[in-house]
Amino acid sequence: MARAKRASGLRRAMPRPTVLVTGGTRGIGREVVRQLCESWRVVVGGTSAEAVAAVVDDCPDAVGFVCDLTDEDAVAVAVAELGSVDAVVHSAGVVGYGSVEDTRREDWRRVMEVNVVAVADLTRLLLPSLREASGTVVVVNSGSGFNAGPNGAVYAASKFAVRAWADALRAEERGAVRVCSVHPGRVDTDMQRELQAAEGRDYDPSIALTVTSVAKAVAFALEADADATVETISVRPSGLRP
Repeated sequence: MARAKRASGLRRAMPRPTVLVTGGTRGIGREVVRQLCESWRVVVGGTSAEAVAAVVDDCPDAVGFVCDLTDEDAVAVAVAELGSVDAVVHSAGVVGYGSVEDTRREDWRRVMEVNVVAVADLTRLLLPSLREASGTVVVVNSGSGFNAGPNGAVYAASKFAVRAWADALRAEERGAVRVCSVHPGRVDTDMQRELQAAEGRDYDPSIALTVTSVAKAVAFALEADADATVETISVRPSGLRP
């Protein structure tokens, strides 16, 4: 009994690993924060200081990372102030919807900047810390990172691109940093409501995954044993509801 108590005390005394979760104030990112906050020191990323503070208040030992990820200088300053991290979960993203004919240059730039460029540049800045920690990068991608359909060119192109980026990073950093792409199908989030509205449909949550199912997949990739790397996870709605 005494030995068990000592072991338990040692576990509590060990510092928890630190994970930065972008888009941590809503949707999948918010649920990832909730899933991880008991075993990780979570850094909650978001653009609204008020929204970030509300999430931080609900999570023991959490801190905020308030930053517009499309602002190169602001990201560099925020990372310099952050300190070391053991993992990053890229959950921030925007949706794009419309025909190729109707998608303008500004639409391409907006979606690519958030979904690809911001992911790549933030990771670049975090790489020294991630290498030192033998850490993990998780990209919350999409089923659209494998398949493109009508009116989804700009969004799918961004998700194909960030999947290619993750594949290249994994090959370059193998043995130093683990890299995982998580590809959910439709997920019950505000983004999904926006998408179904754009498709001219009433919102139907029964065709979507819960955010909890996706967050658990992210946690699985992060917490895999050190000898294993979970490279790609595809999570699709089963059609069964609890």
